[in-house]
Amino acid sequence: MTDSKYKMSFTSGGLFFNESLQVAELFNEIGDWQKTRDHVLLDNFLQARTESSAKRRAREICFRLELLTDAQLQLLISGSRHEQQYLLWVAVCKRYSFVHEFMMEVVREKYLRMDLHLHYQDYEIFFADKAEWHEELEHLRDSTRAKLRQVLFKIMRESEILSPDNMIIPGLLTEQLTKVLTADHPALLALFPVSDMDINSWLA
Repeated sequence: MTDSKYKMSFTSGGLFFNESLQVAELFNEIGDWQKTRDHVLLDNFLQARTESSAKRRAREICFRLELLTDAQLQLLISGSRHEQQYLLWVAVCKRYSFVHEFMMEVVREKYLRMDLHLHYQDYEIFFADKAEWHEELEHLRDSTRAKLRQVLFKIMRESEILSPDNMIIPGLLTEQLTKVLTADHPALLALFPVSDMDINSWLA
């Protein structure tokens, strides 16, 4: 078993598109993540029904957004909806190595083979393979496993990585987006269904 445990708390919601934009704009005004988080909770900024839900959602969104660079956060605030969706997807992948590996090892590989239909079985095979090395996955209840799959596919649809019928959508990255991703780490470009030729052209 590996010593590096997967974080699996992405079941608390989906991409959190509108809420993430609100929090990003608030952070842009305040300039401090702890104060931003406190403000979100104090004023029920995200309009959650319960205090526990508000805390969970605020924590999750801030944890994700904190992993974006300043340039990425600025593009998240000012960019197009498509750029915003993609940046939030990057934040999810940065936060969760399980999601990052699923994208790289399953979704991207299928795309490169031009096998564009992502099946639930693809996820189950991936999960079973990872469970051999991650004890924390072995002990999850069946209902939790199903919830993880449901939410991950939801996040990918909301990010426009997948279509509503689970077809992989070829990535369309703008020049500005490729710039802020490359400045952070060129490997981030591979978090989208794009060809190696596309990546090489952006890095040239």
